Amino acid sequence: MQIHVVQPGQSLYGIATTYGIPANDITEANQLSAPGMLVVGQTLVIPIIGMYYWVRSGDSLYSIAQRWGVNAGTLAEANGLSLNQPLTVGFRLYIPPKPKRTAEVNAYIEPRGDEVSQSLKNAAEEAAPELTYLAPFSFQIQRDGSLKAPPLDNLASITGQNQVTLMMVVTNLENAQFSSELGSIILNDQVVQNRLLENIISQAKQLNFRDIHFDMEFLKPADREAYNTFLRKAADRIHQEGFLLSTALAPKTSATQVGAWYEAHDYKVHGEVADFVIIMTYEWGYSGGPPMAVSPIGPVRQVLEYAISEIPAAKIMMGQNLYGYDWTLPFVAGGAYARALSPQAAIDLARNRNAAIQYDYKDQAPHFDYWDDAGKQHKVWFEDARSIQAKFDLIKELGLRGISYWKLGLPFPQNWLLIQVNFDVVKR
Repeated sequence: MQIHVVQPGQSLYGIATTYGIPANDITEANQLSAPGMLVVGQTLVIPIIGMYYWVRSGDSLYSIAQRWGVNAGTLAEANGLSLNQPLTVGFRLYIPPKPKRTAEVNAYIEPRGDEVSQSLKNAAEEAAPELTYLAPFSFQIQRDGSLKAPPLDNLASITGQNQVTLMMVVTNLENAQFSSELGSIILNDQVVQNRLLENIISQAKQLNFRDIHFDMEFLKPADREAYNTFLRKAADRIHQEGFLLSTALAPKTSATQVGAWYEAHDYKVHGEVADFVIIMTYEWGYSGGPPMAVSPIGPVRQVLEYAISEIPAAKIMMGQNLYGYDWTLPFVAGGAYARALSPQAAIDLARNRNAAIQYDYKDQAPHFDYWDDAGKQHKVWFEDARSIQAKFDLIKELGLRGISYWKLGLPFPQNWLLIQVNFDVVKR
């Protein structure tokens, strides 16, 4: 499979001819809403086995093989060439696919209201073949140790048909906000805590959840050791029942990082106690902040490199957003929030506003600017095939367990195609 970036003057038919495949194959793979109106800078995933490279001046089989991480002999054989044969500039060279490695993939899904919408059910069905876990968000802890469950509808049926493990996400959400006060009650009141663990086990058995996932955020720094103690206790109880235990962690770069979201999350202890962790490596660009990439590769790498110094890499799942944001400029702190949008919606918006898509190679993220009907300028940062492939390459480089997505329901077909190319998804 190949990632193609649309250049000025290119058409879908011309691109398809270049790669020797039907144009409709590209349309279907990328779920193009307007195949006759491509956007300059838009990425297309070309559904072929392997990829093509057009020889440039100064290239040799050896230099090309090194660049693409393949054996020069294999490259020569695949193209019917001898190893030392000079290459003609412009010659189309076939690059065979690399071996895939195994990875675990999780996706959160957040039903709103009293039922799972049809669009969310469709998203779960589409993603399920490429998932290890599906995580309905969330089972909210109550102050008496009971749980308020999210609507589940037929999610258990979807996961069962696709060998996907249901992840029970347990949160300290209260009135739609993470509550440090609620967290403190749970972590320090043994009676309430014991009742909570019994309720978790009971509901997990009843609803066929096989991983218990604690996403407790905005905890008081003073509750750091109480959270560690709770997790050790929870792990003993949960493992006795044959369930997995996982946790969500804020994106830290050191053990001493300060801030309400960070201090109670002890990477080292979570790495010792949990079967795996999900690190929330996104939201550098967020709805209430200034325009920037949501998950820029540099800060993501910095967090993960710290994480593997405290937690075994094989226990770490990198968090990844399935959305971008549309900011109105100029940005004013405390002013209007940016609007979330899917990668598909971002492409449609760029087309409708006649905006060319740019790519920031430092952050490894696409973006564009446009003017609305009221004459206001906007900045959009989102995700495309290039930005996702950069994250997959980082997962492989660092030897991580896999990737976790927040959240299903925002269409991004290229992501699931690239998972198929890069990984053999573990099923439990």
